[in-house]
Amino acid sequence: MLEAMQSALVGLLAVEHFAFMLLGIVVGLCVGILPGLGGIAGMSLLMPFIYGMDPVSALAMLVGMVAVIPTGDTFTSVLMGIPGSSASQATVLDGFPLAKKGQAARALSAAFSASLLGGVFGAVMLTGFVVVAKPLILSFTTAELFMFALLGLSVVGVLAGQSIVRGVVACGLGLMVGAIGAAPATGESRFDLGLEYLQDGIPLVIVGLGLFAIPEIAELIRRSRPIASAGGLGSGWLQGVRDTFSNWFLALRCSALGTFIGAIPGLGGGVVDWIAYGHAAQTTKDPSGFGKGEIRGVIAPESANNALQGGALMPTLLFGIPGSGSMAVFLGGMVLLGMQPGPSMVTGDLSLTYTIAWTLAFSSIIGAVICFFLAVPIARLTFVPFNLIAPFMIMVICFAAFQARRDLTDLLVLFAIGIVGIFLRRFGWPRPAFLIGFVLSSQVENYLYQALQFYGWSFVQRPGVLIIGALAIVSTLLALRSRVSEEGAVEKNPRGEELQQPALGGGSAAERRPQIVFAVLLLATFIYGVLNSAPLSFLGSVFPFYTAALMVGFTAYIVMMLAVGRTGHSAHFDQELAARAQGTHDGTSIWPSVGWFVMLFGMTALVGFIIAVSIFITTFLLARTRLGVLRSLIYTALSVGFMSILGHFLTLDFPAGLLQHYIELPWPLK
Repeated sequence: MLEAMQSALVGLLAVEHFAFMLLGIVVGLCVGILPGLGGIAGMSLLMPFIYGMDPVSALAMLVGMVAVIPTGDTFTSVLMGIPGSSASQATVLDGFPLAKKGQAARALSAAFSASLLGGVFGAVMLTGFVVVAKPLILSFTTAELFMFALLGLSVVGVLAGQSIVRGVVACGLGLMVGAIGAAPATGESRFDLGLEYLQDGIPLVIVGLGLFAIPEIAELIRRSRPIASAGGLGSGWLQGVRDTFSNWFLALRCSALGTFIGAIPGLGGGVVDWIAYGHAAQTTKDPSGFGKGEIRGVIAPESANNALQGGALMPTLLFGIPGSGSMAVFLGGMVLLGMQPGPSMVTGDLSLTYTIAWTLAFSSIIGAVICFFLAVPIARLTFVPFNLIAPFMIMVICFAAFQARRDLTDLLVLFAIGIVGIFLRRFGWPRPAFLIGFVLSSQVENYLYQALQFYGWSFVQRPGVLIIGALAIVSTLLALRSRVSEEGAVEKNPRGEELQQPALGGGSAAERRPQIVFAVLLLATFIYGVLNSAPLSFLGSVFPFYTAALMVGFTAYIVMMLAVGRTGHSAHFDQELAARAQGTHDGTSIWPSVGWFVMLFGMTALVGFIIAVSIFITTFLLARTRLGVLRSLIYTALSVGFMSILGHFLTLDFPAGLLQHYIELPWPLK
C-alpha cells in the first residue's frame, strides 16, 4: 500500500500531470463562482477533452476541478447572498450578513480555511478507508438507506425556527414537488399537470436558484444599496483564518459529517451543509448570533461540503455507485478512460486510487490558496451599488437555470418557484426545509418501495434500521430545544407554539389576510396531491398519498391558527408587517423588482435570450443607475459577449423566441 501511495505521488508531481491538475483547479474555481452551475456542468465541460488522454493526467484534471467547486461557490454565497450551488445554501445564512457588515473578507477567508481543512480531511479518509470502508458500505441495504434519508429529513426540526409545524409543512411541500413526474416504481405520471416538461420532474438547480437567488436579488434591487454597509475591509482575511483555527474541533466534526454523508449514495451536497449548520447551532453555548453574522455558521457548512467530495468518491470507486451528481459524470469519465470502478480499484489499480486521493488533497490546498489571494479584491464588490451588479447576476442565473434542460420552460419554472420563494421568505416558511424535502424526496421513495419489496414492513425490525431511527429521534428531540429560523437565527427552548412577540407580524385579522391566502393555497396543493395520487397503484401512490394526507392536517392547523389564533402565535409571521413595526420598512414594494424578471423572461420568449438580455441590461442600467448611455452600452456588450463565449464553449444554444422561428439569426444572437 505504501509503495502504491508513493508511486501515485511521484506520478502526480510530474510536470505534465501537475499542470493538468492546475488546469482543473482553475476551471473548477470559475465554474464555482458562477451560481447554479456546480460540478455536473463543470465535469460535463471537461468530458470532451479527456478522450485519449493519459489516465493520470485526466484524473488529475477531473478531480482538481471537482475538489475546488465547493470552494469557489463561496464567493457568490457570501458576497451576493446567492448560493453558488446546492451545497452552499447554508453558508448564505451567516456569510451574507457578514458581508453586509463589511466583513466579507473575514467570511471568505474563514470559508476558504475551513474548505482547506475539509478537503484534506476528506482526502485522508479516502486514503485510509479505501479498503476498510468496503465491508461497511456493503452492509447497507435499502432499508438502512431509507432510514438514512429519514435521518436527513430529521434536520428539518432544527431548521423550523419558532414553529416546527411550519417547518414540517415546508419540508412536505418539498417532498411533493420532488415527487412530480413518473413514479420510480411504476412509471405512473404524478402531478405533471399534463405538461411534458414536468414528466421528468423539476431540476435541482432550478429549485435552488428559484428559492434563494430570485427572492434575494429582488430584495436587493428593491433596497438599491450596496450589499455591505460598513466602510472598510480592514484585516478581516487574517481574522477569518484565526476564526477557523479557533474553532478547529467544530471544523473537524463537520468534516467527519461531510465525509460520512458523502459516502452514502443519494444524500450528497443537497443536505450536508444544513446538517453541519444545525450541528454547529446545537452545540454552541451561545447561539444567539446565528443568522446575524456568526462565523461558526460559515465554518461548519464549508468544512462539511468540501469533505463531502472524499466521501462521495468512496462508493464511486469501490462499487461504481456515484455518491453525487458530479460523481456520476466522473464515473462516466473513468469508463471513457478505460477504467472499471469496483474491487479492482483496491487491487490492481490501487495506484490510480491513490492518485485520486493525492489530487484531492493537493487541489483543496492550492484552490484555497488561490482564493485567499482573490478574497480581498473580490470582497470589494460588496461596496458597489447592487443595481450595477444585478443585471449581470440575473443574466448568469438565467443561464445557469437554462443549463438544466436547455428549454425555454426552464426559465418559466424558475420564475414560478421564485415567486413561491418570495412568499415563503415573507411569511417565514423555512426555505431550507423545502429544499431538503425536495432533495431527499426521490431517495426516500426509492428506498421505501425497495425495502417494502425485499422485506415487507418487517424491515423496520432490522438492527441497522433501529439504530439509525434512534439517531433520527435524538436529532428531533435536540431540535425541540433549539431551532434555527429561516434567517439562521437560533431560537432557544421555544415553549409550544405560543409567543408574545406581536412585532413578528401578527397584526389584525385583516392584516393577516395575505398569510391566510398563502396558507390556504398550500392546503389546496396538498389536497390536490391526495386526490391525484389516490387512483394510482400502491407502489406509485404510497409515498405521495400519505405525505400529502399528513400535510393536509398540519396545514389546516396553521390556517386555523392564522384565522382565529391569538396575536403573537408562532404561525403569525409577515416580514412586511414586522419591518413596519420595527420602523425599518422603506415603504417600497418588492413587486417592481420582480417585474424586471418578468420583462426578461417575456422578452426571451419573444425575441430569444441573447437579444432579450441585451435589451434588458441596457434598459435596467439606464432606469436604475447613473452610468449614462455609452457606459451602459459598453457594460451590456461585455456581459453579452461573456455569455456568448461561455455558451459557445459549452456548445449551448440559448432559448429561442418567436422571432427565431421565422428568421435565421447569426451565431452570436442565437
